[in-house]
Amino acid sequence: MSENLQNITLFTQVVDLLQQSKQQVVRTINQTMVYTYYEIGRMIVEEEQNGKDRAEYGKQLLKGLSKQLNNEFGKGFSVVNLENMRKFYLAYSISETLSRILQIQKSQSLTGELNTKISQSLTGVSENQKVQSLISFFKLTWTHYVFLMRIDDEQERRFYEIESEKYNWSVRELQRQYDSALYTRLALSRDKEGILKLSEKGQIIEKPKDIIKDPYILEFLGLPELHQYSESELEEEIINKLEHFLLELGHGFTFVSRQKRITFDDKHFRIDLVFYNRILKCFVLLDLKIGELKHQDLGQMQMYVNYYDREMRLEDENKTIGIVLCQNKSDLVVEYTLPENNEQIFASKYKTVLPSKEDLLKLIEQV
Repeated sequence: MSENLQNITLFTQVVDLLQQSKQQVVRTINQTMVYTYYEIGRMIVEEEQNGKDRAEYGKQLLKGLSKQLNNEFGKGFSVVNLENMRKFYLAYSISETLSRILQIQKSQSLTGELNTKISQSLTGVSENQKVQSLISFFKLTWTHYVFLMRIDDEQERRFYEIESEKYNWSVRELQRQYDSALYTRLALSRDKEGILKLSEKGQIIEKPKDIIKDPYILEFLGLPELHQYSESELEEEIINKLEHFLLELGHGFTFVSRQKRITFDDKHFRIDLVFYNRILKCFVLLDLKIGELKHQDLGQMQMYVNYYDREMRLEDENKTIGIVLCQNKSDLVVEYTLPENNEQIFASKYKTVLPSKEDLLKLIEQV
């Protein structure tokens, strides 16, 4: 090995180490800052409880504290920010997940009754143990938590928290996924146990149905809902916004091809979009349909899936999945066209505008 090659290898290793260290420092700073804000929120809440007229006392308390902190540390401690810290503590002080983590540590040295309140769960736990547990629990940025604590349902909030950490969502992506009701759309096809798993582990992909959403929200394409556009125009916009479309498809998707031509008996057919899911280890074929879904559309997709299974799929890969995206569909047409044990062909609606929460819930209820 030449000296030059050795130097390049050493340089690469040192750069990797420095980058990892830098990222670790940033994470540590973020976690410590979030923990600090949590503790400030706790102190505010406990002080408020000492006042006779809590509502009025709380307002004056935040104003006075804001002025003193800004004088001492500069900007960053407005009344609004202090109120967010207060709300942050109130939202997470009753977190069952955090209480469970702290209770496990407590049980290692003590036996006692399980309490849901963190303040009760910490009895007998060393202060240092408590601090380290809280710091390690808060893995996102403060801006993420400012958004997350607006979500009242703890299971839903915990789902978005896990997904943000696992897939490194920016706050913008987190808000987009929340606005498109990702949790609600995934929870729709799950029983109580499955919904609980969403809040404990996030989205787990084990079988084809786990990757299916109904509806898909494609507001990022910029196509008005009532605008007259063709299937080719819809496909073109998806390709132009492929990164956004992959995020909406979900975890593990990679783009393979568009207008994929398959030929047999001197006849040519084209599949609109071909993807591969690395988690399920299978091809995923998409066909785009404007208007109402027809039984012929499902039959055509069945042909595409059969072709890929027999001609394209490798021995160690799983069976191909086919998804027909349409503006509208009859569930009975889907039910009677596809076999009862179907695990490969799916039909889902799509929306090209982001519906309001009310409209989205109505849309989901129709599925």
